[in-house]
Amino acid sequence: MPIIKKTYKKHILRFRAVNRDIFDAIKNGKKNIETRAGSIRYQSISKGDTAILVCGKLKFQKKINSVKKFPSINSLLKKYKPSDINPHIETVGELEKMYNSFPSYDLKIRKYGLIVIGLEN
Repeated sequence: MPIIKKTYKKHILRFRAVNRDIFDAIKNGKKNIETRAGSIRYQSISKGDTAILVCGKLKFQKKINSVKKFPSINSLLKKYKPSDINPHIETVGELEKMYNSFPSYDLKIRKYGLIVIGLEN
């Protein structure tokens, strides 16, 4: 029986210029998870894949150590603190405000849930 070797993929995670602080926190190892609405674009992300993080002309890559899916912000907050998701916020209200600042994010979260991507330090 032949051995089937897993093929790892590369996924681009883009950051708006206004979110450069989060991009830098991941780059510097101060933040080791990134959340995204679980839309079709992110559903194929797997442990072992590579994340290419891009903010404007800046980019770097990190290995993906874990992928967890949550149906809602409330379920996400049973496992993570708001400051795990964004080191600059501390309350649930601030986290919800952050997610709502992204275009159509509230609809995407309701439809697809959230994906937590664990990144190497």
